[in-house]
Amino acid sequence: MRHNVLAAALLVLLASTALTLGGQAGCPSYTDYSSAAHGPLSTGKYRIPSMRPPRRCRTFVSPAVERVVEDVTAAIADPDWKHLFGNTFANTLDTTVAWHDDGSDSSNSTKKKQPPYTFLITGDITAQWIRDSTNQMMPYIAYAADDDALAKLVLGLINMQAEELAAYPYGNAFQPPARSGLAPSRNGIGVDVRATPAYDSSVVFEAKFEIDSFASFFQLGNRYWAATGDAAFAESETWQTAVAAILAVVRQQQEPTFDADNRPNRPAVTYARKTWTATETQFVNGAGNPAKRTGMVRTLFRPSDDATVLPFLVPANAFLAAELRSLGEMLGALGGTHADAAHEATALGAEIRRGVMQHGTAQHPTLGRVFAYEADGYGSVLLMDDANGPSLLALPLLGFIGADDPLYLRTRAMVLSADHNPWFFEGSAASGVGSPHTGVARVWPMAVAMRGLTSANRTEVAECLDQLKATTAGLGLMHESVSVASPADYTRSWFAWCNSLVGQLVVDALARFPGII
Repeated sequence: MRHNVLAAALLVLLASTALTLGGQAGCPSYTDYSSAAHGPLSTGKYRIPSMRPPRRCRTFVSPAVERVVEDVTAAIADPDWKHLFGNTFANTLDTTVAWHDDGSDSSNSTKKKQPPYTFLITGDITAQWIRDSTNQMMPYIAYAADDDALAKLVLGLINMQAEELAAYPYGNAFQPPARSGLAPSRNGIGVDVRATPAYDSSVVFEAKFEIDSFASFFQLGNRYWAATGDAAFAESETWQTAVAAILAVVRQQQEPTFDADNRPNRPAVTYARKTWTATETQFVNGAGNPAKRTGMVRTLFRPSDDATVLPFLVPANAFLAAELRSLGEMLGALGGTHADAAHEATALGAEIRRGVMQHGTAQHPTLGRVFAYEADGYGSVLLMDDANGPSLLALPLLGFIGADDPLYLRTRAMVLSADHNPWFFEGSAASGVGSPHTGVARVWPMAVAMRGLTSANRTEVAECLDQLKATTAGLGLMHESVSVASPADYTRSWFAWCNSLVGQLVVDALARFPGII
């Protein structure tokens, strides 16, 4: 097993805060549990272990999700995938619900109905990332209408994210709230940070400004409303405060680096620190490289939590444009006092979309016009893709463009080629998109799953599923990254977001291609 330097620093410093599963005596820390195989093993080639914790140690149990696990497992013929699907699909509920208040506190003497709250850790780090927690919850939203407790869990996450972003909209990850009784964690790499605006480290775990956090927050509420028809959360003062703060920051970060007289505008958000790792700080004293007005929104960091090179991260802007449009639809349907916010969200989404199409594409020397990964409005672009979502590969799933659109297909050809994407790697054990976050010659299973989810080709989807099954290093879970030469060389044994995504892929693949596994 291999950990990159940053992950190792985090895990060492956070070891003392590792949570026991379900908060029960006798239940292990899943950081430890996920690092060793547990029986019974599957009867297939890869002898996949059973990695779901004992039922009493699971952090949340949903009857609706358990039925999905049973039904899908019954439809799978491959004995390895029978085990692997249960391990991955349920992993977020089994292991990462660090705190949940369903709003039915019996000590509430007023008997006034209280909103639910949910604090969802990313896995082996005791903090809640906005992006990760949304993606972790995404596979279950479709079943919320059939399970009241699950619906409260999702609502609790919406409310928790709203509270976090209302307090500090520039943060990407947050500490557990004091009322949860969970101890705040020390961020092992968040030292010597100079950030603008200033933040409270007892509330904010990491203050890296990432606009995909905004899109992820909107996506969670939008998808929940679409699945259940329930938008009562939008009446919350805290949720409305968060939305207003986000829309203001979006407008703020559309501004160019220089004013009409070519004088530098004062940067509203910065992040800089002393580090040996270039991706852990930003250019120009933390403000990022210069940008012209394009309609897109600047960001300092990518969804990998690595610094951007150019200030407009195209897939993050595409994601934000799509979710702002959906937010406008939801608020428009609610009407009344939401009318102004609906108009603002819709207008912003359209403006960002135009910016992506006008300034976020480039002429590739052999493939034709493609989406760039990053741009600056001056004409400079970065042609690549990163494994983390939102990515260029994921654009159809983000609702920005059709999977059969020629512009996307050309971009996909670039992304999935070692000749055109410097972060696409091939080897004897794995092939796929990697990330500067973990270095060269390492593939992220997340990107393999995303390739399958965005492919209409049964053979390609089957190849993705085969690779995922073959690269668990005998642990029956998805890792952050694996070496192209050996699955035993991996980072992070417990990465709930990727487990959720792979579970989604299996459900999707069986629906589109019955009998594929």
